[in-house]
Amino acid sequence: MEIFIICLLFALGIVLIVKGGDWFVDAAGWIAEVSGIPKFVIGATIVSLATTLPELLVSLFATIESVTATDPAIIAADRAIAAGNAIGSVTANIGLIMAISIIFMPGKVPRRQFAPKAAMMMAACLILVIFSRGGSLGMLPSVLLIIIFAVFITENVISAKRGSDPAVVELADTGKPTKRVVTVNILKFIFGAAGIVIGAQLLVDYGKQLATLIGVPEEIIAVTMIAIGTSLPELVTTITAIAKKESSMSIGNIVGANILDLTMILSVCSFVSGGTLEVPAQTVNIDLWACLAVGAIAVVPTVITQRLRRWQGFALLGIYVAYVVYICVV
Repeated sequence: MEIFIICLLFALGIVLIVKGGDWFVDAAGWIAEVSGIPKFVIGATIVSLATTLPELLVSLFATIESVTATDPAIIAADRAIAAGNAIGSVTANIGLIMAISIIFMPGKVPRRQFAPKAAMMMAACLILVIFSRGGSLGMLPSVLLIIIFAVFITENVISAKRGSDPAVVELADTGKPTKRVVTVNILKFIFGAAGIVIGAQLLVDYGKQLATLIGVPEEIIAVTMIAIGTSLPELVTTITAIAKKESSMSIGNIVGANILDLTMILSVCSFVSGGTLEVPAQTVNIDLWACLAVGAIAVVPTVITQRLRRWQGFALLGIYVAYVVYICVV
C-alpha cells in the first residue's frame, strides 16, 4: 500500500508539471505572440524558460534539501537528483524529444540562428565534462556557465531586435486583446507556475522514496524517471509543434532549454550549495558523456548542412535507448 501511494504522488507530480507547464507555455507563447518576436527566438527564450522551470525547481529544491539535511543518505540522494536531473533532462531532450521531432519532421534549420545556440550548448557540456572529473562543480566552471547563460540571453535579445515576424506583428497591431483574454492568460501563467512548483516538490520527495523502496540508486531515478518527467513540457511543446508543422519552434525550444539546463540550473545549484556542487560518479563517468555524444550528433551535421535529417533522429533515439538500458542493467 505504501509503494502504491508513493507511486501515485510521484505520478501526480508529473501530471501537475505537465499541465502546469502546458498552461505556463500557453501564456508565455501568447505574450510572445503579441510582441512580434520571431518564432525561433520565442522557442529559444520565452518557451524554453517556461519549459525549463520544472528542471530548475527540482534541482534547486534537491540542492536546498541537501544543504539543510543532516542524514547522509538524504544528502547523497538530493545531490544525485540535483545534478542528475539537469544532465538527464538534456540527454532526454536531445536523445528522445528532439529525436522524435526529427524523425517526424526533418527539414531546414537557419544556420544564423541555430549555430550560435548549438555552440553554446556544446561549450557548456564540455565545461561540465572537463571540470566535473573530480566529482564536483566548483566556482570557476559555475561562473563560466553563467557567462554562457548571459551570452545566450543577450544573443536572443539581439536576434529579437534584428527582425520580427511580420504576420505576428500584423496580428498584434489589429487591436488590443480583450479583458477576458488578458485575464485567462494571467490565470494560466499563475496556476501554471503553481502547478510546476508543487509538481517539482512531489517529484523530489517521492522520487527519493521510490528509489529507496524499489532498491534503485537515486542516480538512475534522477536521469530517467525524474529527468523524463521534468522534460515532459518540452515533449508536449514538440508534439504540438509537429502537429502545427512548426519545426523552428520545436528545435529552438529544445536547444534553448538545454542551454538553460546546463548553464543556469547547475550554476545556480552550485552557488546555493556554497560554491561547490557535488556530482555523482555515474554522472561524471556515464551521463555527461552520453549527453555530449547525443549533442554532437544533433548539432554538428546540422550546422554543416543546415538540415536536420531523419537518420540523426534514429541515431539519437538508438543511443538514448542504449544509454538507459546500460545504466539500468550495469
